Amino acid sequence: MGFVHALRAAGIPVSLAEGLDAARALQVVELTERESVRQAYAATLIKKPAYRPGFDVLFDLWFPRVTTELAEKYETTRTDPATAELPELRDELARLMAEGSDEELRRFAQAMVERFGRQEAGPGRQNWFSYSVLRALSPETLMARLLNEVLAGQERGGLPEKTARTRITGRIQQFEQEVAADVRRRIAEDSGTEKIARSTVRPPLDQIDFLRATKQDLAALRREVYPLARRLATRLSIKHRHGRRGRLDFRRTVRASLQTGGVPMATHFKPPRPHKPELVVLCDTSDSVASFAHFTLLLTYALREQFTKVRAFGFVDTVDEITRFFAPGSDVVEAMTRLANEADMVRFGRTNYGHAFERFAERYGEAVGPRSALLILGDARSNYQPPALDLVKRLTGQARHAYWLNPEPRAQWDTGDSIASEYAAVVPMRECRNVAQLAAFIEELA
Repeated sequence: MGFVHALRAAGIPVSLAEGLDAARALQVVELTERESVRQAYAATLIKKPAYRPGFDVLFDLWFPRVTTELAEKYETTRTDPATAELPELRDELARLMAEGSDEELRRFAQAMVERFGRQEAGPGRQNWFSYSVLRALSPETLMARLLNEVLAGQERGGLPEKTARTRITGRIQQFEQEVAADVRRRIAEDSGTEKIARSTVRPPLDQIDFLRATKQDLAALRREVYPLARRLATRLSIKHRHGRRGRLDFRRTVRASLQTGGVPMATHFKPPRPHKPELVVLCDTSDSVASFAHFTLLLTYALREQFTKVRAFGFVDTVDEITRFFAPGSDVVEAMTRLANEADMVRFGRTNYGHAFERFAERYGEAVGPRSALLILGDARSNYQPPALDLVKRLTGQARHAYWLNPEPRAQWDTGDSIASEYAAVVPMRECRNVAQLAAFIEELA
């Protein structure tokens, strides 16, 4: 029960039925076989590959492979891990990476954590750190040495070197992961499993807040963009087909009127043509929402293929069209760099939604029309400047659909300089802090 609660607290959805399935699965596996237990839990509780890394971390915390009291001592005829000098320990690590088993590498990592990972934090208190272990042994610096040993006179630069680099890199990462896992286990023993679980496991990728996303997160999120773009285009097309009938079918209407003496009692319409909507994106690119802007511009980049026309505009306190940076065939990273350096979106450097909307209507007002879907992206924080609500209402009235996605939690709306509720009264506003919420918004469009 504690393990299931920990999964939910880490953002991994587990229903009551799935928890019962896991309990039943444990009745048919051998509980002394730890990996069988792990796979039984994974098969019943995990629904997406993105949830698996967090699941594995929590499983290792709740069902550790060893405890400090029962840990097997790593023994070697060459060195004593507790007293050997660093050069000897690095030699042993190099040997294990080249020819040691996974179990030997794991026990060596545990011995190194015992020796280098402990730091005193006060009387009777101690902390454990991976960094101090990796700094002492520097496993990444063993690459050149191991390559020389593996290749042994073979020609460099070919497939053998590439294969060897891949294998050595994998072993280095495996050692680092074993060190991190043992550090977490020891902290859990000292501080409690629940406490370390709350601070260790990162939320799944689709639940990471855009405003807190790192560069690595954004790189991973790029893979999520294209499916969302296709779904968004599909949903907007469905709304168009459901909301409008096709053109009047004059021939069928006249033919049907012959049955009523030439009076057209029933009108017939042609089926609506499949339709790719036009999209206008108006995106806040200020520093306060930089990560959100990065992701939404990636989404805009992907949307080019799904809409007949996409026009994108970025603003801080003035606005500029940025569609040109996302031309077909352009590299998305290069496009983002050019956008930051060349686009004219900043006048004085302080976000001003009202002035940006006024400049947009003045320079690009014709972009929004009856075939357009208008998508506004921003936190609605305007530094206490006039919001230009009437203008926003007019723009949204011109569009077929209009939506506002806000990356801030709803609880923070209308705090400080936020005027989210004022804009929400004019254009439908949704909280959109992560990919999961963006996907839910797209699903609800139908």
